[in-house]
Amino acid sequence: MKRSAPATGRNREPIAAVLEEALPASGLVLEIASGTGEHCAFFAERFAELAWQPSDPDAESRTSIAAWTVGLPNVRPPLALDAGATDWPIATADAILCVNMVHISPWASTLGLMAGAAKLLPLGAPLILYGPYRRRDVPTAPSNEQFELWLKGLSPEYGLRYLEDVVDVARGFMLERVVEMPANNLMPILRRL
Repeated sequence: MKRSAPATGRNREPIAAVLEEALPASGLVLEIASGTGEHCAFFAERFAELAWQPSDPDAESRTSIAAWTVGLPNVRPPLALDAGATDWPIATADAILCVNMVHISPWASTLGLMAGAAKLLPLGAPLILYGPYRRRDVPTAPSNEQFELWLKGLSPEYGLRYLEDVVDVARGFMLERVVEMPANNLMPILRRL
């Protein structure tokens, strides 16, 4: 059954504009925590020269992903992939995209994401993140403060991460740039060293 996330309709065009510059011309993009599957379907149509591998640890999400991407020839069936796991069910990718996972998962998932990405990606390949982050010495928006309270209500393990901490645990990556996005989100682009 198709699920829907209203934020997807609002953020997919700005994200796609950054992806145009950051993604390789060809190859396989692994999307971590694909959620409803709406982003994957949109990006697969927009970047048809790339193969897309959606993933999510949640079975209902994988069902939704499959419903959104049915008929798209460049999208593979969704994988049951937990970013925090030591072993991932995929051996290689040419880029990794992770939208709105880091803040709504335990810190162990971010550590796993970085370790898994370092194993899969070749030199120069991008690891592209998107979501709300804190930055040291930069006040965050009041809406992000409220969002964090809501996240903490879901789980004390969730919350806005400091971008500096995320970059620090990205061993084997260099922060290429951080793109300011609408609604107080950031899009860090890291490259495999």
